Amino acid sequence: MALSIEVVVESWPIAGTFAISRGSKREATVVVVRIGDGRISGRGECVPYPRYGETPEATLAAIAGLTDVAAAGSLDRLALQDLLPPSAARNAVDCALWALEAKRSGQPVHQLAGRSPPVPVTTCYTISLGDPAAMAAAAAAVPGFPLLKLKLGGAGDIERMAAVRAARPEARLVADANEAWTDDLLEPLLAAAAAHGLETIEQPLPDGRDDRLASILHPLPVTADEAAHAADSVDRLVGRYDAVNIKL
Repeated sequence: MALSIEVVVESWPIAGTFAISRGSKREATVVVVRIGDGRISGRGECVPYPRYGETPEATLAAIAGLTDVAAAGSLDRLALQDLLPPSAARNAVDCALWALEAKRSGQPVHQLAGRSPPVPVTTCYTISLGDPAAMAAAAAAVPGFPLLKLKLGGAGDIERMAAVRAARPEARLVADANEAWTDDLLEPLLAAAAAHGLETIEQPLPDGRDDRLASILHPLPVTADEAAHAADSVDRLVGRYDAVNIKL
């Protein structure tokens, strides 16, 4: 069936500044796609990731480039896997096609996928990278959130973890270093994370320079983030990481 594609870029202001080891931002830029058959449409969205060289403009162009295929009736979720590489663009289109199929069939997506009904889960509330006092204050300001993710940046991380733990002794804590640690920081920072009761550290070392993870003991689980791209990258992670962060 012939389909139409509409794609736009939207920007949403962030309350304050969101910072990680690679920089900070004050707005979230989202690419939104709607795929329709003239009667029903499905919606998907994505956030292009600069770490992988993605931009909103290139992502919009990649999605718009599917217009002729969609109009010819040749766009579906299976064909999409060959039409676009693993990327923000493909994720957004995939979500829109799932939504369209769900509306057409009158079935929720979990039924179409042969999965159990979704149930509520506890997700992380992220504490932006900052000095220890600022991160502790941010953690203390959200007492209703039981699971916090700390953005870390390398030097000073021991103090950051200690400050947040002191501010929220009852909270579950995880952390994401976004590739900011170095080999000499790795073991002392992992030890400090374990001592403060953190449950995992995401991507402590840069992708491609993470061999040392295979030669040391992990006092807490280490999760692959930037090092995990698509399914074909998983084999390389074995022996270095204990878990994988699947980007949605």
